[in-house]
Amino acid sequence: MMILRSQIARISKSSKLSVNLSLRYQSTLINGQSYSRDEFTNAPSSILALTERQLHQQPSHPIGILRSLIENSLNNYQHLTAPSPIVSTYKNFDELEFPEDHPGRSLSDSYYLNKTTMLRTHTSAHECDVFKKGTDKWILTADVYRRDEIDSSHYPVFHQMEGACVWDDTTKNVEKAIEEELHLLEKALAHTNVITEDVTVNNNPNNPYQLSQRPEVSGLIVKHLKMTLNLLVYNLFKHAQNVDAEPLKVRWIEAYFPWTGPSYELEVLWEGKWLELLGCGVMQQRTLERAGMGHKSGWAFGLGLERIAMVLFGIPDIRLFWSTDARFLSQFESGKISKFVPYSKYPPCIKDVSFWVNKPFHENDLYEIIRECSQDLVESVECIDNFVHPKSQRHSLCYRINYRSMDKNLTNEEANDLHASVIENIKKAFNIEIR
Repeated sequence: MMILRSQIARISKSSKLSVNLSLRYQSTLINGQSYSRDEFTNAPSSILALTERQLHQQPSHPIGILRSLIENSLNNYQHLTAPSPIVSTYKNFDELEFPEDHPGRSLSDSYYLNKTTMLRTHTSAHECDVFKKGTDKWILTADVYRRDEIDSSHYPVFHQMEGACVWDDTTKNVEKAIEEELHLLEKALAHTNVITEDVTVNNNPNNPYQLSQRPEVSGLIVKHLKMTLNLLVYNLFKHAQNVDAEPLKVRWIEAYFPWTGPSYELEVLWEGKWLELLGCGVMQQRTLERAGMGHKSGWAFGLGLERIAMVLFGIPDIRLFWSTDARFLSQFESGKISKFVPYSKYPPCIKDVSFWVNKPFHENDLYEIIRECSQDLVESVECIDNFVHPKSQRHSLCYRINYRSMDKNLTNEEANDLHASVIENIKKAFNIEIR
């Protein structure tokens, strides 16, 4: 446990972030701003320290490289970065019409500084503010925070990019304006080697146009959305695949998102499998109305940068994005997609923990304790046994924790110390009985 505390201390000391989450204090101090603590406070110092990293702002980091390539493809859009990840719960949920019982609001899913303030869970928390400034075409990049499971593709901090394009729907020439842009997109796509499969249906009864919008305008907006993103995906994947020799295959499918309608998902055929890339659709008119843009209509999309970067750069473990090891960082160059070359593969140290459950708990709370105790030294956590004793009716769980460092050999003794800390902390948190 002393090793863990020294690790956290070093992280906090090296960061410009001033954070104090000690229970003996009644507030959290971040960059000189004080936030009162209450029963909702659950953002640990190790997570808050990561807000300083800003991976998407680093031009030679895979996340920064991918961001730049997307911005270059949408070069006639305003390129934005979100401010501090600290937002109000109103901006994060209520302004976007998340229902009161939405699971994303729970303490098990999101990080709160207090009941009214949190770490954003998506870039959409800034959507209305951008539109209020009168920006019609924009893409915005930010780090977002969610409590999640532990495996090679999930991390409590990741990066999203969101884009939108709107037109003034009250003008007589709105259709002509969209059609002129469609003509330019058609010319650009004519020079690409991309095959598009579209199984969606215009004004599908299960995915209809909005009644507040003219169908002919909605149809043009959907067409503009799909052509823009087809070109974007081609421009990204041509860096990692010889699309001159073999065409890039993409497909559109129907989807549902509360903030768009109709809604779609875009997939790409990559190494023989369909890979989901992004979600998008025609923006809900009521969202634009809240931003003072009710006279306009358009589309929006959102994508996760880590998901795409892991594919394009061949990065096998999401923890690597946060590595400060020069053997990782030196492999990448601004503006280029190059395949990651593993520099080592240290053996895992696998430990199991079995316990009787005395009261229900959310798995994300368990993952959070394991992550806090071990930082980035856990590769995966898996429930391998779940049963109820036939006589006593007591409920038992067993979790397998795979301890593995990305940068050095983790000894069995070190893993034992980490595991002992994990067991001690989950015993206290959940009042469980170790088997």
